[in-house]
Amino acid sequence: MRNSTRSGVDPFIVMDVMEAARRAEAEGRHIIHMEVGQPGTPAPEGARAALTRAMGEDAMGYTVALGLPALRERIARLYGEWYNVDLNPERVVITPGSSGGFILAFTALFDAGDRVGIGAPGYPSYRQILKALDLVPVDIETAAENRLQPVPSDLEGQDLAGLMVASPANPSGTMLGRDDLAALMEATQAHGTSFISDEIYHGIEYEAKAVTALEISDEAYVINSFSKYFSMTGWRVGWMVVPEDHVRVIERLAQNLFICPPHASQVAALAAMDCREELEANMAVYRANRQLMLEGLPKAGFDRIAPPDGAFYVYADVSHITDDSRAFAAEILEQAGVAVTPGLDFDPERGGGTIRFSYARGTADIEEGLVRLKRFMEARG
Repeated sequence: MRNSTRSGVDPFIVMDVMEAARRAEAEGRHIIHMEVGQPGTPAPEGARAALTRAMGEDAMGYTVALGLPALRERIARLYGEWYNVDLNPERVVITPGSSGGFILAFTALFDAGDRVGIGAPGYPSYRQILKALDLVPVDIETAAENRLQPVPSDLEGQDLAGLMVASPANPSGTMLGRDDLAALMEATQAHGTSFISDEIYHGIEYEAKAVTALEISDEAYVINSFSKYFSMTGWRVGWMVVPEDHVRVIERLAQNLFICPPHASQVAALAAMDCREELEANMAVYRANRQLMLEGLPKAGFDRIAPPDGAFYVYADVSHITDDSRAFAAEILEQAGVAVTPGLDFDPERGGGTIRFSYARGTADIEEGLVRLKRFMEARG
């Protein structure tokens, strides 16, 4: 049978790296995982305990399409706790991970052929989901002087129906301050461009608190997830906040596309939100790992880096070493036993000269990975 042209999306290279690492481990090798943006910790203990109790009492059938009311209400309270934002829980939509949120947002906001701006470097699946929905991803080449974030002038002449922004960003870990985020949102409004804020790494910040788009305007889509700060990647549960007059639009789409988010994951997510002590212990590990990376990577020869404001990545310029980051990453995996992500995943034009290192795993792994990287670079000359 034929395939649609919309199905011709590029592979998610980091998943290919994960598979290569898995094969190496199956052969008996010990691999240090610096490739994947996945916490090395499980879901909080309180979340797992809550689900165990619920499974003895509940059939775990369908929930309503927008998600468990108690979870929506708890997320609304989170915006008061973290940002001092008074949020109507009816605007909160529970989704099957942030990926489900992207699909709902892009489908609700845009028509086939619409142009949607995404920062480069940026999360690669934005581009591929847009393509699969017959939309046109427009890479905005961000600059180092702008901390690899879009700025209002980037919108000029682009004819964008939407702009997708992430702060903290993947792969750079950079954040937009309140003034910069407000200027960007005002520019999109002036151009008639819908604004989507990916806030999946909120909670994982170092020097300053991340700013939510909801502090500035209600005329935005905000997408978040329990994957990162709440350490629940495989549970596939996230959320969106949308303007009140968009809720019913999203509800109709969610009913038909997903029926509902996973019931079991929603139960665990609700309990996870009150596991603050365990979650902050995870943050202490990320802080320690970040410091190790900022000290250890330059010693290993990766000295063109900038401190990340949030998330758990370091994005390194290796253009003085290679122009083929995919081959370089394969070499590091083969010879050093360290899995890293080629920059081509995040920036198709300039990513041949960049590498992303993740420090989401345990501190012992980060220490060992840095030793291996230093040894590899010294042997490479």
